[in-house]
Amino acid sequence: MRASSIPRLNIAAIFTIFSNYSHYVPNPNSYNILISNLSKSNQPHQSLNLFRTMLSSGVSADAFTLPAVLRSCAALRISGLGSAIHCFSVKSGLYSNLFVASALVFFYVRLGRLLSARYVFDEMPERDAVLWTAMLSGYAQSGEPESALGVLREMVSERIELDGVVMVSLLLSCGQLGWLRHGKSVHGFSVRRCFGLVLSLGNALIDLYVKCGDFSYAEKVFDGMSERDVISWTALILGHGLNGRADDAFKMFDEMRKERIEPNSVTFLGVLSACAHAGMVEKAWGYFSVMNEFGVACELKHYACLIDALARAGQLEEAERLAEEMPVEPDRAVFGAILAGCRVHSNAEVAQRVSKKLLKMHPDKSGYYMSIANIYADLGRPNDAEKMRDFMLEMNVDKFPGLSSIV
Repeated sequence: MRASSIPRLNIAAIFTIFSNYSHYVPNPNSYNILISNLSKSNQPHQSLNLFRTMLSSGVSADAFTLPAVLRSCAALRISGLGSAIHCFSVKSGLYSNLFVASALVFFYVRLGRLLSARYVFDEMPERDAVLWTAMLSGYAQSGEPESALGVLREMVSERIELDGVVMVSLLLSCGQLGWLRHGKSVHGFSVRRCFGLVLSLGNALIDLYVKCGDFSYAEKVFDGMSERDVISWTALILGHGLNGRADDAFKMFDEMRKERIEPNSVTFLGVLSACAHAGMVEKAWGYFSVMNEFGVACELKHYACLIDALARAGQLEEAERLAEEMPVEPDRAVFGAILAGCRVHSNAEVAQRVSKKLLKMHPDKSGYYMSIANIYADLGRPNDAEKMRDFMLEMNVDKFPGLSSIV
């Protein structure tokens, strides 16, 4: 039975048939097949229900059961049961099984518990390529690129075979660090090893080049891909949008729709970012209003882009009103966008109201103090600007210098 077929079937009927069968032949393999398929479906909770039935029937879990159960716990973010499975694996002697260890690492990474994942990894007497890759990918996906590269160095010293999955994680880490030169080396290594431009690797390369601002390489990779999905298109659209290349972002969005690729939440974030950077309010409202037609919910980040577009266009009161009326709680990005617009359009009245909310939320953020002081200075109010700088000193807030990470 394939996992994709599970959601189309009546789960209650499956359990009835399976229970009748297992009543006479309590076969752990039968349980494992269904638990595994259900864990890969869109109903992982049913996998856990069947696991409980399995245990209550007196059938023991084995090294094939636990990874599937941990996969369901990770999908549902059930920390307690996953930790209980960890304890069970230790007591039952299954802890040293490579399949179980890899599943535990994946589970802890999914829940953001990297220290627990590393503990499992370090406790293993022997490790295979899957376990190494799980740990490296976990660091990369959790925003710890330096740790990911540290695992890579250990893999190389242990002579672990590097495959396409490792390359994807390395590219993700290089993109997070802005290591363009190293990313190109990974690209070259992938070509030499003949991994081919598979979908996951192609998407990772586009993400790398976009994050490092090398759009010509990103577009070359995109054009050379035999298969593209929404991630492929969205990576370029978002990159264009965040880098002020509005026309390119809009053009790619239209081409994506012609290819019958449905946009997702990040896709709309890309075009809305493009609208914000270009100050195109009407176009921003247009994209914002059609999100529901594609089944995409309007999240805080989408409101932030729309408010940013309004602020950049000088519609500061409307931006402030939208921030107060939107169904989600505004954050510092929302009020920060309005404050930035206040300086461009010399609006001290809105700036004062917004700044109070910002400083209440983050009193240690030096940029807000400086923005307000600069607004006063631009309006010819040097005394007020000086008072704000003095207040900043009283609050013991330091101004940190900027830096660049692209190498």
